[in-house]
Amino acid sequence: MLKQYLGFALAALLVFGTTVSTAVSAPKGQRLTTDEVKIKVAKLGTGAKAKATVWLADGTKVKGYVSQAGDEDFIMRDRKSHTPTTVRYTDVVKFERNNGHSTAKWVGIGVAAGVGGFLIILFATLAHLD
Repeated sequence: MLKQYLGFALAALLVFGTTVSTAVSAPKGQRLTTDEVKIKVAKLGTGAKAKATVWLADGTKVKGYVSQAGDEDFIMRDRKSHTPTTVRYTDVVKFERNNGHSTAKWVGIGVAAGVGGFLIILFATLAHLD
């Protein structure tokens, strides 16, 4: 009976693990259009709380906050040195908001809940056998 419960629990963990990795992974290789970048920058806003990471077509990565946004470009400032970098919308390959680790946090909570549930079932099964 214990082997059967452990088999079910292991199967559930395997299924749960593959669905989490599939849900978290993002599509790669898709370049943003100029309009999509403009919308993301407008949604994010400007100021010290408008933190973002931008990957450019030449392979460079710019981290900081959006200090100004214009029609053709926007200005990213480094968080520590406040050095301005002008970024043209057409040069942006990828644009990410930096508002914490929300995805990692929720995955961690899900994994913790799954492990906790597994341990409760395991201990209940072991207590029932005695």
